[in-house]
Amino acid sequence: MKKFIALLLPLAVAASFAPATVAQEKTALVPLPSLDDFTKGQDGWALGLGAGVEYESAYEGSDEFGFEADPAGALQWRSGDNIFYFAGEALGWRGLRDDVWLFEATVGFDEGREEADSDDGYLNGMGDSDEGAEFVLQARRAFDADWRYWLDGRVIASEDGNIGIFGVGTRFGEQLDGTGHELSVVAVYHDSDRANKDFGVNAAQAAASGYNQTYIDSGIRSVGLHYNYRTYINDNWLVFVEGLYEHYSSDVRNSPIARGDYEAELGVGFIYMFF
Repeated sequence: MKKFIALLLPLAVAASFAPATVAQEKTALVPLPSLDDFTKGQDGWALGLGAGVEYESAYEGSDEFGFEADPAGALQWRSGDNIFYFAGEALGWRGLRDDVWLFEATVGFDEGREEADSDDGYLNGMGDSDEGAEFVLQARRAFDADWRYWLDGRVIASEDGNIGIFGVGTRFGEQLDGTGHELSVVAVYHDSDRANKDFGVNAAQAAASGYNQTYIDSGIRSVGLHYNYRTYINDNWLVFVEGLYEHYSSDVRNSPIARGDYEAELGVGFIYMFF
């Protein structure tokens, strides 16, 4: 969180000297509440900064929940059907093609996991996993140009393994500005490297923690629901709500790291758009 703020605040100061374009309409690149677009349909720079509060699992597989404050927003630059963005620890590009294809490429970071993430000591002896780079490639295909229904495929690749996310979703309402409600059904696949990073217990960890040594094959990680809501209070203030529920597969549930059968989170927050 501190790193996000330290990176974004200098950009906010620099961007404040950029020429502003008065928005005549609020047409998002893709009218989906799950995709931030602060450009209001205009080419050039856009900046949104805000904060949110999430009630979420302490770590993946945890049955401990708590509140966490997180920054929100991004610095964006739009040119036609392309948006380049910087959001703290993520640098990426998003592009619309033929009105029904959306492609996205992002370089970001996985924050890793620490023993201290469990207040009840369930991670004692498991050691800490360091933050690492992640590369995200995504493609969405709408059934029509208004993006009422779509298919989604995403790959998250890192040196610690890979995750594939596949889903189908729908949005509600007639807005084209990225506000309204959105709901999607997703299936998450992980390879064996990523599965064992998050839920496996190797020999050294077993000896230190007392857990049984556990190896997890590649396969389905979870199935679940994702919900997003966005609405404007006025021309500059945006309020958002995000919810997630994913039910783990039997292989994951059999891991001693998975204290619960599911992962869930609910977040609310606001963003102020400068341009």
